[in-house]
Amino acid sequence: MTEVSPTQAPPASDATSGDGLRGQVYDFIVKYGMLVAIGILILFFSTQNDAFLTINNLFLIARAVSILCIVAIGVTISVSVDGFDVSVGAVTGLSVLLSTSLMVIWNVEWYLAILITLVAGLIVGLLNSFFIIKLRIPDLLATLGMLYLAQGAQLMLTQGESVFRGMFNPWNAERVQTTGDIAEAFKQIGQGFILESEGFRGIPIPIIIMLVIAISAHVFLQYTRWGRMFYAVGGNREAARLSGIPVDRIRLFAYLISAVLATIAGIVLASRIGSGAIRAGDPYLLDAVAATFFGFAVLGARRPNVFGTVIGALFVGIMLNGLTMMNVEWFFQDFIKGFVLIASLAMSFFLVKRNG
Repeated sequence: MTEVSPTQAPPASDATSGDGLRGQVYDFIVKYGMLVAIGILILFFSTQNDAFLTINNLFLIARAVSILCIVAIGVTISVSVDGFDVSVGAVTGLSVLLSTSLMVIWNVEWYLAILITLVAGLIVGLLNSFFIIKLRIPDLLATLGMLYLAQGAQLMLTQGESVFRGMFNPWNAERVQTTGDIAEAFKQIGQGFILESEGFRGIPIPIIIMLVIAISAHVFLQYTRWGRMFYAVGGNREAARLSGIPVDRIRLFAYLISAVLATIAGIVLASRIGSGAIRAGDPYLLDAVAATFFGFAVLGARRPNVFGTVIGALFVGIMLNGLTMMNVEWFFQDFIKGFVLIASLAMSFFLVKRNG
């Protein structure tokens, strides 16, 4: 009989080794599967079009994604406290119309237009908080109501017309032309560049704004006491209350932040397009929600997090840019985007559940 030394473990069976290897594969896919998926997308699109991996196109993707990132970070903040703000797209659209209307129709200076628009965003956040915290309306229903209110406010501002230089004043009975214009300084927010040099166009300002917001929000949620309280409220509201956390105040701040970020996104969008289009922010809602929940699967986080949300937004932006460069018809793009997102998330969450 062969004796086994007390300090020497018996050799593992093939089945045990197989289980260990399979577990490592599962862990890798759960943590890095989404990053690998983005890498595969980039590799695929770069083989289809030589211009895809150029610096100019990468900056184009990042600039296009910057507004979505800002909106999605606001959704992430609301989800972190176990809420859900679906009014962000409408609030973004409202800020587009309000900021441009103030300059074009009422001849307000661009910096005052920005300030008034931000105040309007704060009011939306306060109203959302009042409906949810004081009136105890469920988050989804309260913010859905705010969505319709914000969409209606957009139409009322200009009586259903888009805002542009030389438009007829909708509030003047004689329909005279407006004399205001969207200031060049305001347009620089969405159209300007920094660090320009010969042969290099520069870094778009919207990317800088997005990075500042993303880094600040990431540090806030991950490394500050307040951020830990946000997650505590989102994990178990009653337990957080019993531990002395001001739950209602935390939820108030979450919805204020969400509304203000949606407002900032609208200001950047208005300055980028140089006009005020009706319901310009509506498309950002579903993409922001997708990016937020996509972030749950990045690095196996299993909870709302800013880094994952940014990666999710980049995933959406890369996919849409690549499909456009491949001349895929626009009416196919949403279907393809939805299919890829569902497939990626389903695989990740299935493996998290199976491995957990």
